[in-house]
Amino acid sequence: MCMAYEFRTFRLRNRWHGAATALALWRRFLADRDGATIAVIGIAMPVLIGAMGLAAEISYWHLHQRAMQNAADAAVMAAATAGGSDYAAAVKAVASQYGFTDGSGQIAVAMSNPATAPGCAAKCYTVTISDTVPLTLSRVVGFRGNAAIDGRAMNSMTATAVATSGAAYSYCVLALAGSGQPGLTSNGAPNANLNGCNTMSNTSATCHGHNLNASIGNAAGTNSGCGNTQNSNVPAVADPYSGLAAYIPANTCSSYPQEPVHRHDPALPESNQWIGTVTLSGNNIVCGDQQLTGSTTINAPNGAVLVIENGQLDTNGYTLRTASGSALTIVFSGTNPGSYQHIPTGGGTLDIAAPTSGNWSGVAIYQDPALTRNVDISAAGNSPTWNISGLVYLPHSTVTLSGAVNKSGYGASCFVLVVDNLTVNGTGSIFSNNTQCASGGLSAPQGGSRGMLVN
Repeated sequence: MCMAYEFRTFRLRNRWHGAATALALWRRFLADRDGATIAVIGIAMPVLIGAMGLAAEISYWHLHQRAMQNAADAAVMAAATAGGSDYAAAVKAVASQYGFTDGSGQIAVAMSNPATAPGCAAKCYTVTISDTVPLTLSRVVGFRGNAAIDGRAMNSMTATAVATSGAAYSYCVLALAGSGQPGLTSNGAPNANLNGCNTMSNTSATCHGHNLNASIGNAAGTNSGCGNTQNSNVPAVADPYSGLAAYIPANTCSSYPQEPVHRHDPALPESNQWIGTVTLSGNNIVCGDQQLTGSTTINAPNGAVLVIENGQLDTNGYTLRTASGSALTIVFSGTNPGSYQHIPTGGGTLDIAAPTSGNWSGVAIYQDPALTRNVDISAAGNSPTWNISGLVYLPHSTVTLSGAVNKSGYGASCFVLVVDNLTVNGTGSIFSNNTQCASGGLSAPQGGSRGMLVN
């Protein structure tokens, strides 16, 4: 009995001791703070990773959305500027430049030309760019996006822009580019200042080193660097002045004296040489070359037209100017065969103001559009210097502008140049602020449209 009692007492003591030991160990564990942070981090890690992943992806979505919106804005502006049936091509080209090529991956570029749109009552264009982005870390917190592609969770987003077409652009330089050559090219860094002017090329426009400072540079092809604002894929502009050829008087010449080239060549007739003051009115036809033998002032208070048939106007180092209150239109006409030059040439200065009314209103120099040979000008603004108020129309001419163009001494602040193609060299400059073309009697060429973002 005694031994049994002692055995039971021993077992009870051992049980109590074991429980006390376990309780002590548990208390020590609860009091021990070593590794507590790791345990908390371990428990919170999935939530932290999910939150960080979602924040990173939301930032990316925001940047991607902003890029899409910029692309949509630029594309719809191109659509409103291009207009016509080509606006869709302009939209896709511009969107692609921004990295959103229609049909690439999940990118879709949609455009329309509705009668009305949000913020637009007429001449409306809309562009919507859509794309999807994959989900990665944001799925940790249970975000499944709003789209699925091949079983993968994706997030779809869109950007929409609305623009309208405003009034047409008015151009001070128009390259008709009927030859197919690049319409406008600049080399180096010309001191050009086309303040208040816009340029248009019916093909491409490429400016190296300087944008010519034109307000708007448009091109039917690709515009690379021409103009403070540069637009490509703008509808070509039809020749607005070819119809003036109907006002060229009939050719009454039987011969066309040319300047002497060799020692024994005959001199020009006195009627083909000018010096001093010359009074003109109406139409005046010169057969062959017209040469200055001294500085000449044209007195034509009612305006006059000088038609040079199969010849050049050689300023010969002198100045040809219109007097105060006088106006002159110089027309080059004739035939294509032969070596006749149909251009102004020589050193000196052309200082002429165009008439402000009549058939030749606003026209200073006009090459007959029937002329296609010997019409190029290699040193415009330099040989001679151009101080011209009005239109210089050279529809089939390749023109290299290597000097300065300013307004005439007594004419309006208005200069418009229409050529086949124009190259502006490093020394070429055009100082033009076409604020007075209307009062100068000239309607500048127009085309395209002003895209205006409305939504």
